[in-house]
Amino acid sequence: MIELQHLTKRFATKAGTLVALQDISLTIQDGDIFGIIGMSGAGKSTLVRCINMLEKPDEGSVIVNGRRMETLDARGLREARREIAMIFQQFNLLMQRNCLKNVCFPMELAGVPKEKAEARARELLELVGLPDKAESYPAQLSGGQKQRVAIARALATDPKVLLCDEATSALDPNTTHAILQLIQNINKELGITVVIITHQMSVVEQVCQNVAILDAGKVVEQGSVAEIFSNPKTPAARRLVFPAGAPQGELPAGHRLVRVAFNGTQTTDKPLVASLAIECGALVSIVAADTRIVNGQTLGSMLLALPDNADEAEKAIAYIRTYPGLTYEEVQA
Repeated sequence: MIELQHLTKRFATKAGTLVALQDISLTIQDGDIFGIIGMSGAGKSTLVRCINMLEKPDEGSVIVNGRRMETLDARGLREARREIAMIFQQFNLLMQRNCLKNVCFPMELAGVPKEKAEARARELLELVGLPDKAESYPAQLSGGQKQRVAIARALATDPKVLLCDEATSALDPNTTHAILQLIQNINKELGITVVIITHQMSVVEQVCQNVAILDAGKVVEQGSVAEIFSNPKTPAARRLVFPAGAPQGELPAGHRLVRVAFNGTQTTDKPLVASLAIECGALVSIVAADTRIVNGQTLGSMLLALPDNADEAEKAIAYIRTYPGLTYEEVQA
């Protein structure tokens, strides 16, 4: 559905040229819920604006549903954008219009007859769970309700792609969960490809199938969410997957450290730490641990301090290497 080929975007600033995106290549399959995650300033919003050509890349190509976006004229771009809807952190509703008229707005721009537009708008308000708010104005709604109206409006043109730019960042955790469930249901029922731009790892964990990690304008890692979470390979990915980690000042001095990550398939009747002690005689210490649900699958990680004795430490590593359902890496203290 979406293919980015060697995308680069630069901005001229007083201090010189800022490279916001550098040689980004991504493929997002039809019907996927794809997460693009990074810290503030990583280039996420610039990337999403390049997908719908609100920002034109300096180099590279953007292909959406078979159209090479950067080659389209103004009319072709308008037509292509009807298939690419977008929702934002601040909702961007028209305050002087009620919910029904807000949802009708893109259909009015497309020349849809009024009766047909209003009927479709009511269907969409029903879809997002707000059939009773058609006559209400945005000022009368909660943040979650405003985002539901924004989603209904985004669906009004029957898009193939829904871009979500930090769409849940202004919402509380319970409302965020409800909005993400709604997006997931829309993806399943309508088959719309969803791209979620976020700095919140919890958002990616809950609904995304695949993810790309953006750092300083570059894609440093990409793959399935389960793969990235169970075995992050780059420093940027580790910062996001293990945000707390183990504070460097509290790591036990002189110990070899190993981070193990469980992929959700290991058996629970053979606990790793106990097995190391019983079968290897290796007494390891748990420095840090974390368990989370990622797209319906339980994943966990532990940071272990190996025994002081070198032979025992090697036995522990050899045992961990053959333990089913986990990946491991040595970590520098």
